[in-house]
Amino acid sequence: MAAGTLFTVLANIPWGQVVENAPKVAEGAAKLWSSVTRRRQSAEQAEASETTTPPGRPLTEAEQLRQQVQRLEASVRDIEAQMQASTELIKSLAEQNTQLVAGIELNRQRLQRMKRAMAALTAVLAATLLFLFTR
Repeated sequence: MAAGTLFTVLANIPWGQVVENAPKVAEGAAKLWSSVTRRRQSAEQAEASETTTPPGRPLTEAEQLRQQVQRLEASVRDIEAQMQASTELIKSLAEQNTQLVAGIELNRQRLQRMKRAMAALTAVLAATLLFLFTR
């Protein structure tokens, strides 16, 4: 019985909408992943440039601070892009989740109606059998 119920639930999921939204979710995940990898690469490049100073003279304290501020600004931009991609992905997943929950609620209501109809049919069948046997 549990397997049949599971198949019924899976059959009533709006798979067309799930498939329709899948590219949006995948695109959001790809944006998020690219922003994370871009951020990691820029951090690695910043560390590499930090260790290599121009030949001939060491950086002054002001130049070091300027480089550090530039790296921090780049990190903030990357984090903002990552947050935007995360927000879009979460929004898309939330919309899809809302649609799935609405479909499940509709199935629950249908199941309740079917239970009531089966109870009524069972009562009519029992009354008919009782009537036929007592005749």
